[in-house]
Amino acid sequence: MPKLIINGGKRLKGDITVQGAKNAALPIMAAAVLCRGETVLKNCPRITDTYCAMRILNAVGCKAKFDSGVKNTAVICCDALNSSEINDELMREMRSSVFFMGALLARTGKCTISLPGGCDIGQRPVDIHIAALKKMGAAVSEEHGCIRCEADGLKGADITLSFPSVGATENIILAAVTAKGTTEIRNAAREPEIADLADFLNRCGADIKGAGTDTVIIHGKDKLYGCSYEIMPDRICAATYLACTAAAGGEILIRGCVPEHIRPAGSVLEQMGCSVHSCADRIYLSSAKPLKAAEIVRTMVYPGFPTDCQAFIMAAMCKAEGTSVFVENIFENRYHHAAELKRMGADIRVEGRVAVVKGVKKLYGAKTSASDLRGGAGLVAAALSAEGTSEISGIKYIDRGYEAIEDVISSIGGDIRRM
Repeated sequence: MPKLIINGGKRLKGDITVQGAKNAALPIMAAAVLCRGETVLKNCPRITDTYCAMRILNAVGCKAKFDSGVKNTAVICCDALNSSEINDELMREMRSSVFFMGALLARTGKCTISLPGGCDIGQRPVDIHIAALKKMGAAVSEEHGCIRCEADGLKGADITLSFPSVGATENIILAAVTAKGTTEIRNAAREPEIADLADFLNRCGADIKGAGTDTVIIHGKDKLYGCSYEIMPDRICAATYLACTAAAGGEILIRGCVPEHIRPAGSVLEQMGCSVHSCADRIYLSSAKPLKAAEIVRTMVYPGFPTDCQAFIMAAMCKAEGTSVFVENIFENRYHHAAELKRMGADIRVEGRVAVVKGVKKLYGAKTSASDLRGGAGLVAAALSAEGTSEISGIKYIDRGYEAIEDVISSIGGDIRRM
């Protein structure tokens, strides 16, 4: 099994251009199902999750591949789509496979999927998705772990979400863009990736207003057509490399990002004593002084502090002077990395959704294992700041969201390699 080998204690310095956003690319790839003609997605990250999305598209009769001549460009054509079923093996590969439910139902009038997989970070039920689709006229049944949906033409509806779920908001948008009439989503999630999905669909001929706010209005259209579109930059990856630099010490300039999207993580890093500056499409961080604890970090829906940033900010906090408290408000099982960080000498106590981190003077290299995507990134950040050599296994999780993380970190002075 592949591993990352990291020799810690080296300060990082340099500049990088952040990859395209995983959490935008995946629903947009599902949205291509709704479009006639060819869809060209630029800045599409080459990660295992996007390759899985391509396998799903190809399995239902579409043609999806990365352009061999143009870096990070995916080409998709769904004119020959001939199936509305996604097999269990493909569904289990990633959580975001659930987006194909709304897209296939809207395109074919039916779909069959199994419950999606992904990282083990807690319950992420699809009941919100199903309730919304039923309100739009779909008949939904669940049997032996399979979800079957049928609709003789979806219809617009007024939908109020019980929780501002990103996945449910996006699935409803996918189902509604070609439905009859108008759909209004209240208490919608406001993440930037939702606005990116809407921007893509509008480019294809959809009529979506309010994406990125808590009220989204979709006027259904008869047909959508493929277009050329550039995926937004990945705010979570940008925050990861900021946290790695904060933990290891040094300075980094991240190009091609949207600083406003990273503000919650940047604010915490500033509280820790880092110098953070941004302008236009770049953000700069310098970590020249010993870090200090940020008192309380609460994960919240956007525009609050992202749950996806919790693990690697915690890793940076392990050597900060003082005590920090993390409160995980989104997922109930997102502290797997804490036990691995303790192997490296961290002082962390977890009780339910709360983790208390007391800063230690040193972390030490150790053998650790990633059990989820962002937790794995946290282990990388900790290893970069530790004395000695660390081995991180389970890097299949890291590869789900980071494009060649070892190459990026090596380019700014980290001693990291894949073995």
